[in-house]
Amino acid sequence: MKTFFSLFSFLFLLFSVNAQQVQWANKLIKYSSDLGGKQFGIKRILGKPDAFPQAGSSPNAWTPKNALNGYEWVQVSFEKPQTVKQVAIFENLNAGCVVKIGVDTGSGKYETVWSRKLNYKTPTFKATIPADRKYYFKRKRRKVQEAPDVLNPGIENAILENAVSGVVAVRVEFNFALLPGQKQIDAIGISDSETPLEAQINTNEAFEKLSPSTTVALEGEILTSPTITSEGKKMYISAVDNDTELIYSFSKKPDGSWGNRTLETALNTGATYNYMEYVGADFLLKGGDGYSNGTNETGYTLFSIKNGNYEKAGPVKVTAYNNYEDTSEATITADAKVFIMAIETDFTQGGTDLYFAQQKEDGTYSFLQSMGKAINSANDEGAPQLLADQKTLLFSSNGFSGFGDLDIYVSYRLDDTWKNWSEPINLGSKVNTNEFDSLPYYDEKNEILYFISITDGKNVLKSIAIAKKNLYK
Repeated sequence: MKTFFSLFSFLFLLFSVNAQQVQWANKLIKYSSDLGGKQFGIKRILGKPDAFPQAGSSPNAWTPKNALNGYEWVQVSFEKPQTVKQVAIFENLNAGCVVKIGVDTGSGKYETVWSRKLNYKTPTFKATIPADRKYYFKRKRRKVQEAPDVLNPGIENAILENAVSGVVAVRVEFNFALLPGQKQIDAIGISDSETPLEAQINTNEAFEKLSPSTTVALEGEILTSPTITSEGKKMYISAVDNDTELIYSFSKKPDGSWGNRTLETALNTGATYNYMEYVGADFLLKGGDGYSNGTNETGYTLFSIKNGNYEKAGPVKVTAYNNYEDTSEATITADAKVFIMAIETDFTQGGTDLYFAQQKEDGTYSFLQSMGKAINSANDEGAPQLLADQKTLLFSSNGFSGFGDLDIYVSYRLDDTWKNWSEPINLGSKVNTNEFDSLPYYDEKNEILYFISITDGKNVLKSIAIAKKNLYK
């Protein structure tokens, strides 16, 4: 399934859109209902698909109030008039409920151009996101969460009998009583061609040409949070022991394998969680420590490295720190001037978002600020790693078009505000599977990416060679 899916998505990315004029809905005109909020709201249908091709339940899609068994409609406009031969509606749950489509050529009135015929069935496929999403051990997105049943996602590629020129808006009507179960709408697109519109994964040829990833053999039943020293000779990774997460280190052998498993007692200061987020030349960033609300503490601690020994340098404090969850994910620049966190607050775009804070003169950090809408979706973003150039950011997300569950992406800082980032690029099918792929850590010395992937229900550490020139912009 995965091989076919990946090949199809990539070939489509290369060839299919070039021959078409395609637009995605960019403005709402009217609609029948809206749940409101940043997740599942009507605005989620604007723009290109981001819950496809993986499909399945997503806060990035519109969930109408009467999605179980009622009648709903929406009117959307497009950036500029164009000839329309096809209207595509991306239904990421229980497709087959579009009953009528009308187009407006500028008069404000909608002419019906497509109606569902009796006994016509929308082509559907199997979603790649598992219904039972297995997240890694018990931290935010480290717990098993029950997801809604993923049933029959599909794309209603409505081909008009006659092309209509000068189309500025489209009205789509749904009868959700036609099929049982929850319904969601991801996007609405128009094309001047009969070639079926599909979702594209934003990856690139270099990532698709990578050699396959390999499993790294390490002791430990449940592995999380790999980090590598700058010279590439020592790995820190957490493993679960009697429901407690503990940090271990491994040394790289001459043959490239990892051995000399050592429990890092001095670093395991958390009662339940202990995980490394950054390893610098002379300091470490460690997570999982307890903290009290109102103290500005974040649960992260800096350790200095002196003569091979670790010394606590103190907790990382952020002004007015607030997090809906008990834990988070983070990284830091080599000079400690910028601290990056993945947390959920009142100001997130949806689920967990990426924020940054700048260091103050007293060594603490200022208010967290969002890193922007380009990399923060209505779903979850996390597991950040900033590379040495302080511009290249690796992170994981389930809020963009991808291959399955959480995928790993790269984005590039565009200016010195830290708020403007490039559109995330998926690291491709050689890295991302149809399950969980996250916690990336790139060994810049040896040009190897390490990450955690769930395989057969178990956390597996994987590695893949990626040339620095293909990651750096």
